[in-house]
Amino acid sequence: MTAPGEFVESTLDIKNEVARVSKIISASPEAIFELLANPASHALIDGSGSVKASQSTSPQRLALGSKFGMSMKIGVPYKITNEVVEFEENQRIAWRHFGGHIWRYVLEPVPGQSNATKVTEEFDWKSNKSKLMLKVMNAFKNNHRNIEKTLDRMQEHFAAAQ
Repeated sequence: MTAPGEFVESTLDIKNEVARVSKIISASPEAIFELLANPASHALIDGSGSVKASQSTSPQRLALGSKFGMSMKIGVPYKITNEVVEFEENQRIAWRHFGGHIWRYVLEPVPGQSNATKVTEEFDWKSNKSKLMLKVMNAFKNNHRNIEKTLDRMQEHFAAAQ
């Protein structure tokens, strides 16, 4: 049986254009979903170091079709607007910005463990509008590594709250 804090999967699938990492997090799907559905909390768990804060115009809680702005920094500060494109309460949430790629989180309860959830984060670039730019930025490998860091930070966030 997999314990909280353990990675279950870590895949960089260039052919199918997705980086996917799964980890067991010591929190309920409901608690994790609330964290993800609140843009103000994204900087708490971001493993890339690029997410700085949600913009004041962002909703407090996301829903399907919600648009939310984030203050970012990769070298230089910038702002980006995302739109929620998948939303299943306590199960799945995903967003994308003008570049077209999707950040997705899938939450699955762990059988026999009431306070554990398998969290799968994906960077899905199938619909990206500038794959050459992603390649130049080494975004595939960088995002794969940063997803692992994000899930580590998520586990630390919930472990500290217990």
